[in-house]
Amino acid sequence: MKALFIGGTGTISGGITRRALEQGWDLWLLNRGTRKERVPAGVNELVADINRDERRVAELIDDLRFDVVVDFIAFVPGQLERDVRLFSGRTRQFIFISSASAYQKPLGHYRITESTPLANPLWEYSRNKIACEDFLMGEYRARGFPVTVVRPSHTYDDRYLPVAVQGKNGGWQVVDRIIRKRPVLIHGDGSSLWTLTHTDDFAKAFCGVMGNPAAIGEAFHITSDESLTWDQIYDRIGDALGVPVMKYHVASDFLSACDPEYTGTLSGDKANTVVFDNTKIKRLVPGFTATIRFDEGARRCVRYLLDNPATQVPDPEFDSFCDQVIKAQDGAKAAFFSGITG
Repeated sequence: MKALFIGGTGTISGGITRRALEQGWDLWLLNRGTRKERVPAGVNELVADINRDERRVAELIDDLRFDVVVDFIAFVPGQLERDVRLFSGRTRQFIFISSASAYQKPLGHYRITESTPLANPLWEYSRNKIACEDFLMGEYRARGFPVTVVRPSHTYDDRYLPVAVQGKNGGWQVVDRIIRKRPVLIHGDGSSLWTLTHTDDFAKAFCGVMGNPAAIGEAFHITSDESLTWDQIYDRIGDALGVPVMKYHVASDFLSACDPEYTGTLSGDKANTVVFDNTKIKRLVPGFTATIRFDEGARRCVRYLLDNPATQVPDPEFDSFCDQVIKAQDGAKAAFFSGITG
């Protein structure tokens, strides 16, 4: 079986690349070639920027045909329109990586199935993914374009420690604050449920979708069945570091007021309790189950961070933001109680 991955070296796609090779797929990666260190032996590489040079990509694939094409890097409908032009008649299956954040916000019910409505007025990223799904399903219904939609939720690998509130430089500053026994920001009261999925588990189900004719015209989410509160998630990170976490709870609305960038990622995503019903993907891929609990995943992530100093990117702006938020909330509490006693 022959597959083309557009991308193939990221958090989600890297695990799938490794597993597809293990399963004997004839695997091709189309990307800009900027992450050579993440390309495993045995992969066929096509180097081009598909978002800037469609003509060059058309030349590279002119005499190629695939059983599966997967686009890991499309975010807006225009990019999918290009994919339809390039791959119509060249692949038996086209898999689009959407997002579980596209599901209804706020949720009508905490337990999510693939029939949960798609509607997220709080995050443009999610609305764009919904528009992409609508376009592709329209192409499937009108012209038989062989699309499958996969919706990951919060998926991580050993290089990426999943946290709720972080700055533009990633999660290291959160880890640094834990190590220094500084309080770390957690949205809400820390009791909402969340689902984290390691990329190695995600890849097991995803490779069962690839080349599967029963998946054409269908949408699936792929997640772990483990549900943890955000307080539990941070406690597992602290356990991996061997340091108790000083958790500081802040309302999501207040965080978004302090920095509007958090509106989508919190109110439009992580602030909601989500539990995924994986019945549909398990029916398609018999035997699939996620086996990497987050306590193990956290240990793997922490080990990678501590063993690779290059990943320890300071973020003084985010560090200052945390301290300012804490000072503001503590000040509001002090003013309130001062007013009562005064």
